[in-house]
Amino acid sequence: MFYLSIKILCLCGSSKHFTNLFHIKLLVRQSVFAIDLSTIIYCVDKDTKIQFPFGIISICRNFAFTMFEGKKLMYVHGFMSAGSTHTAQILRDMMPGATVIAPDLPIHPEEAMDLLHRMVDTEKPDLVIGTSMGGMYTEMLYGVDRICVNPAFQMGDTILQNNMLGKQTYQNPRADGVQEVIVTKALQKEYKEMTTHCFSGVTDEERKRVYGLFGDEDPVVHTYDMFLEHYPQAIHFHGEHRLNDKVLFHYILPVIRWIDDRQEERERPTVFIHWDTLTDDYGKPKSSLHKAYESLLENYNVYFVAPAPTNDHEFVPKVQTWIEQYISAPAWNHIIFTNQPQLLYGDYFISTSLSDNSLGTGIAFGSDEFKTWEEVITFFERLGGQ
Repeated sequence: MFYLSIKILCLCGSSKHFTNLFHIKLLVRQSVFAIDLSTIIYCVDKDTKIQFPFGIISICRNFAFTMFEGKKLMYVHGFMSAGSTHTAQILRDMMPGATVIAPDLPIHPEEAMDLLHRMVDTEKPDLVIGTSMGGMYTEMLYGVDRICVNPAFQMGDTILQNNMLGKQTYQNPRADGVQEVIVTKALQKEYKEMTTHCFSGVTDEERKRVYGLFGDEDPVVHTYDMFLEHYPQAIHFHGEHRLNDKVLFHYILPVIRWIDDRQEERERPTVFIHWDTLTDDYGKPKSSLHKAYESLLENYNVYFVAPAPTNDHEFVPKVQTWIEQYISAPAWNHIIFTNQPQLLYGDYFISTSLSDNSLGTGIAFGSDEFKTWEEVITFFERLGGQ
């Protein structure tokens, strides 16, 4: 008999978003068996049991996503949205140990900023995340850790360029019951005046507090360069203007994890992944690479390592472009170029050619023990984050 650990991602009803991530331990009598996980996609709200052909499995709530446990996050919605937005609910589902507050913003920008400043003072959030118009407001909430996603720093112009004048309907229900509003030229000018205050309180300390995330296919706002003039932590991600589950999970969540680690002064074990393990014969990611990478991110600081050949000046940008294309936001500032990888100090080094002098535990990718990324995944799952 042995124990098998399985993670099950539960979907909630027709909305298809994350609710909980459960860890299951199975006491198995057979040495080999197959389970069709598609038969056990349930929404479970408490400890429960599920009947299988080979017996009953007890499921207990053991969330993998413990980041921001006991902390408070404030989400600031975009133009013509509301606090009931799907995005705020997804954040609650992905971080069940955190409190996520999402106020309905007044349509007038000065009133909205007054409300947000009061909420920061009273609620004292550990992190503020704002999207689009909310990203513009979020930048000005100085003194708090912040993530500005596709921030509309030219909101007055954005209203004109996207035909937002006239009668508009809120995309989500508001607590006050108001569902329609008239966007006038006077209101558009209020937004234009408000954006003149952006970046007015930037200091060296603030530059460390703020991340800007920008969808590389955003057709609405294009403020990456403007943000980068004031803040160094500007990151592209694969996505459009509106957030969806994929963007939140793959690109926003890793940044939240960085902030949480910094706030807690948490030092995760370090994993170095060499460039020689990433691509197949066609220059595409090797099978299960993304699966392994995202699994490692849950417990480790992960860095990519590549050589810096003196006689091939095009190689470094080639690596940067490939990683930005296929890995994207989580790899931002996590690439190390060196011709002496054995000098890197970390806990694990994954490479096809390990040096005898390497520091930390070497994982010989492509060897009989680690032929593919699936074997690497199994190895680290057994370690349990150590």
